[in-house]
Amino acid sequence: MTADEVGKNSFAKKEEQVLKFWKDNQIFEKSLQNRQGKTLYSFYDGPPFATGLPHYGHLLASTIKDVVGRYATMDGYYVPRRFGWDCHGVPVEYEVEKSLSLTAPGAIEDFGIASFNEECRKIVFRYVHEWEYYINRIGRWVDFSSTWKTMDASFMESVWWVFQSLYNQGLVYEGTKVVPFSTALGTPLSNFEASQNYKEVDDPSLVVRMPLQNDSASLLVWTTTPWTLPSNMAIAVGETLVYVRIQDKKSGEQWILSQGCVSRWFSNPEEFVILESFSGKDLVGRTYEPPFTFFQSKREEGAFRVIAASFVEESEGTGVVHMAPAFGEGDFLVCKENHVPLVCPVDAHGSFTEEIPQYQGQYIKHADKEIIKFLKKEGRIFYHGTVKHRYPFCWRTDTPLIYKAVNSWFVAVEKIKDKMLRANSSIHWVPEHIQEGRFGKWLEGARDWAISRNRYWGTPIPIWKSADGEILVVGSIRELEELTGTQITDIHRHFIDDLNIVKDGKPFHRIPYVFDCWFDSGAMPYAQNHYPFENQKETEEAFPADFIAEGLDQTRGWFYTLTVISAILFDRPAFRNAIVNGIILAEDGNKMSKRLNNYPSPKYVLDTYGADALRLYLLHSVVVKAEDLRFSDKGIEGVLKQILLPLTNVLSFFNTYAELYGFDPKSQDIEPAYTEIDQWILSNLYSVVGKVRESMSQYHLNFAVEPFVTFIDDLTNWYIRRCRRRFWEAEDTPDRRAAFSTLYEVLTVFCKVIAPFVPFLAEDIYQKLKLEKEPESVHLCDFPQVEMDKILPDLEKHMHDIREIVGLGHSLRKEHKLKVRQPLANFYVVGSKDRLSLLKTFEGLIAEELNVKNVIFYEEAPSFIYTTVKPNFRMLGKKVGSKMKEVQKALSELPNNAIDKLIQEETWVLTIDDREIALDGDDVVICRHTDPGYIARSSALFSVILDCQLREPLIVEGIARELVNKINTMRRNQQLHVSDRIALRIKTTEAVHRAFLDYENYICEETLIIAYDFTQDSDFQGENWDINGHATQIEITVSSIDS
Repeated sequence: MTADEVGKNSFAKKEEQVLKFWKDNQIFEKSLQNRQGKTLYSFYDGPPFATGLPHYGHLLASTIKDVVGRYATMDGYYVPRRFGWDCHGVPVEYEVEKSLSLTAPGAIEDFGIASFNEECRKIVFRYVHEWEYYINRIGRWVDFSSTWKTMDASFMESVWWVFQSLYNQGLVYEGTKVVPFSTALGTPLSNFEASQNYKEVDDPSLVVRMPLQNDSASLLVWTTTPWTLPSNMAIAVGETLVYVRIQDKKSGEQWILSQGCVSRWFSNPEEFVILESFSGKDLVGRTYEPPFTFFQSKREEGAFRVIAASFVEESEGTGVVHMAPAFGEGDFLVCKENHVPLVCPVDAHGSFTEEIPQYQGQYIKHADKEIIKFLKKEGRIFYHGTVKHRYPFCWRTDTPLIYKAVNSWFVAVEKIKDKMLRANSSIHWVPEHIQEGRFGKWLEGARDWAISRNRYWGTPIPIWKSADGEILVVGSIRELEELTGTQITDIHRHFIDDLNIVKDGKPFHRIPYVFDCWFDSGAMPYAQNHYPFENQKETEEAFPADFIAEGLDQTRGWFYTLTVISAILFDRPAFRNAIVNGIILAEDGNKMSKRLNNYPSPKYVLDTYGADALRLYLLHSVVVKAEDLRFSDKGIEGVLKQILLPLTNVLSFFNTYAELYGFDPKSQDIEPAYTEIDQWILSNLYSVVGKVRESMSQYHLNFAVEPFVTFIDDLTNWYIRRCRRRFWEAEDTPDRRAAFSTLYEVLTVFCKVIAPFVPFLAEDIYQKLKLEKEPESVHLCDFPQVEMDKILPDLEKHMHDIREIVGLGHSLRKEHKLKVRQPLANFYVVGSKDRLSLLKTFEGLIAEELNVKNVIFYEEAPSFIYTTVKPNFRMLGKKVGSKMKEVQKALSELPNNAIDKLIQEETWVLTIDDREIALDGDDVVICRHTDPGYIARSSALFSVILDCQLREPLIVEGIARELVNKINTMRRNQQLHVSDRIALRIKTTEAVHRAFLDYENYICEETLIIAYDFTQDSDFQGENWDINGHATQIEITVSSIDS
């Protein structure tokens, strides 16, 4: 069966059955009930919008959250997992605007704010059923029955309380600042929103002449935003920079720019002459002619002067900076300090206003070409080209942002920066570098947060203002009812915009803004429970959250807003532990795109491979370490074939023989006789339990997955293969009982270990093994404890060595095309005395595994093998430099015993010209060479040599083993039961016939043959096989003869 067939016919269908079992038996609900009264484990879930469909990023975050929640529950904690929905803001409004074609300026007001908001309310849960389907299908357990919603009046009221608390601490103010602005949405954005969608773009690169008054020279000013030139109010220079006056030898024209930028714009020194040099300070205060005359009246107010700015550099441009204070944060601050007037002739939709009649009504970016054309005509353009640079785009509309001076309401984040940094210092981040890196640096550079939005569908900012500027901030619905004398059931804009407050005879009107929707989600820890109006105890006990998890982009989003608000309100972090995941890209490394169809749909993957395979693929990748993952369904198929399917085969193997022989784990009539390999797999099992527990305590999900993935390989490719015959014993011996008991314990414990990670397969294994009085589901069990008395570190080390030696032997066979079924005479192992002395007791195991007659151990290489050592030039060059030739010669002359010491002790000291050079294993390349008939391979600890000389007895035995393999292949293909006896008819060569007779008992026992017939009948039509070069036809039938 192919992996694709396995996925479609087995895993995905079994998962559907498990989902039904969970639902029918309310397993999630019972898992919560079982832990009620236990220690609370608090978890905050970042709310998604249900106006869009879930994608792989959501499934990844859901997987991480589910793993941690399931593990904590099994570890004895009470873990409520209440789901929430983000309902407000641009994502919802934008969908309604598109559907109703409300794209023109003023269209929403014409349509009516009340009607618009109610349309938003209608579509908030457009895809809620799809969300619930995918979250359930991925195996995530959450409570959808009591979801919180940011549009609920109770949630919004708590947001009001949060805001009033911030205001009462003096951390809210109104002001004009230059902020990121979306002209598509007509509203300002926060700095962290602006940081989410940068793109590489080509923009105009202009150097404009700005003639100095009372001077023959022009200042050369560089800009990439021609549309801001009509708003030019000043020119900035670096006060300490050196500037030069340059004259063109041919035209006599004079220009001024910084000395460090001359070569950027004047490449041929034969064409110009530097007339003088001076400091930027000498330019400050000079006046000039602006490129446009729309605001000539502003000269009297201080416009069109050269001012000093500390941010002027020579790394790009001309060292002379055009200043449009309404469209640059640095421009705004410096111009304000220098009393330069502010003009902002651009409206909320990015069009020029009547103040710029020449371009009135034109979108600013479209006007660039007309502006450049005009300036060329006026002789103002010194240079015109293009520049490629990173530019911010609106995260929702994917249109270019501008920076624009707007009146807004701000949270004074810069005042509480120390509190935020202190809160961050106590958070455990995974990966760790987020703390001091991406998140820490963002906090260090945090700006005051523009929280007001000129929008409609959101939590209204509860500020009422009088004509003389007095402010009332309302913190609850009851307070507003008392101030207005009106009963209030909803506090969206269309319910309260017209509610006026009269205080001391003075009327107050609400300001027309709503909150940034990130303010809603940042208030979630309190607002989800209607705190402080209700549920005070529950909210405070759950704060800070023990755990949250989201994508890397949320370091400048939800993680940030949570931290801002919690630091202000409580001087604490909002969460103790955070896992940050990376971004899932298409397999080609590009962003996943429906238009490009460059990724498989989540439904296809879940239907084909199942949720467990997808979960494990994601958890076992770099994406859980905040790195990007190139998504590949072949990778998911690999997880299915290499991890999940082998584990399922182990379960099938156990159940088949346990049923055949009636194994009862409760029976104690025969005392098991545990062997070293039983003790090894149990030791390995409980070591894995310890490693998973340790990794989960640190929230390192990828490290938690790694040991159990390795364990599955140990179980399937070593324990089961080495012990298969023990399960086949017809008599219920102590040895067979030990094998069954060991494997039963492994499976029953291991299914609990993997339950948080691959919950469906874990449930399937558990249900097939659980005893009558055990919990109903694996997810109602406790997570296994480490049983220290069963952990045998030395045995694990020895078995690891054996597997390494055997692995080297197998790789030699594979490389030289020597099938394992072909016996060989001798296998030699070279290693240290200490390691070999402990391995000699496993000589028979190694011999059987590699199908060799003899295993011989050497502490030094035997005579038929010799070793050479060559420099690893890449590593050794750093140590020895010019002495490389001498080192190379010295290495070539090393005797074998010195090389063996280098291998065993991993260090060696060479003396070159009285200088000692310490070498380690990474500094050299060790090569083994053998006499004809031998092949060799080495690792860091061992060298192995295989005697591959075939003699007649070995050839005959190889034929016998090949026959067994082919007959058993036919049994599997015909789907015979493991106990079915068969009759054999065979047509073959004399060599195969003789090998069969020589090994008759062995062949018949291995294949359950009870009758056979060799034929040379020309009409015989058996299945064709190649038995080590001998053409053979075989036919098997189930025999009715009683064995």
